[in-house]
Amino acid sequence: MNKTTEELTNELAKREGVKQLRLNPYEEAKLTTGEKGISIVGPAVILINQD
Repeated sequence: MNKTTEELTNELAKREGVKQLRLNPYEEAKLTTGEKGISIVGPAVILINQD
């Protein structure tokens, strides 16, 4: 039983402790922790699991 990445993402997004952020095309998000950081340009879905 293979699931697509979209199906897995949608299932995880429904769970308690998971936050979802969707970026539109060409929209940018910057994630930083301490001195490390990354930049992401959409389209993208970012899941934050605080479980």
